[in-house]
Amino acid sequence: MSQDRFHGRVKGADRVCDWPECTEKGEFRAPGHKPSGFDGPGDYRWFCLDHIRAFNAGYDYFEGMSAEEIWAAQSPIHGWERESRSFRPTAGIDAAPRWADFADPLEAISQRAKARKEQLRPTAWPDGRFVSPEEKRALDVMGLGADADRRALRVRYSDLLHRYHPDRNGGDRSHENRLQQVVEAYQALRKLPAFA
Repeated sequence: MSQDRFHGRVKGADRVCDWPECTEKGEFRAPGHKPSGFDGPGDYRWFCLDHIRAFNAGYDYFEGMSAEEIWAAQSPIHGWERESRSFRPTAGIDAAPRWADFADPLEAISQRAKARKEQLRPTAWPDGRFVSPEEKRALDVMGLGADADRRALRVRYSDLLHRYHPDRNGGDRSHENRLQQVVEAYQALRKLPAFA
């Protein structure tokens, strides 16, 4: 099959135009009566040049759709509403890289992967014992690393109390949930041997 300057023309086809009472060759394919779906691509109709022009002039892709369906079909992300894990903007990593900081996109992707691998590496206390997930969450709430000592814990706790407690921050009660997390994290961490 060869094509010429008319986009979509299939020469050498031995089909007759599907337009009623037309005897020209059907060299242009158009959607048929059976739409494409789960069981295949559907069927096609074949028209001559004059009748494919007439068909295209009267064709309405949105025919039979509601206003909401038309709006959704016109969206640039139509069909991509549910993102797969690999194609999420974060791809399972905290934030997208700053592309301007890298000459090569693969370098940016590699750095993100290394950072993620580093995040997943188990953290250990100074005595060599691994930090449990609960202890890791408490350290994250406090903004401390596993190398922090008792004094660093107390200083950080005092700083966070001043920031989040309504009696110390001018009566702002919008941070009460965060304050509760800080208190619970401090209570859990202060009992550990690393902070004794």
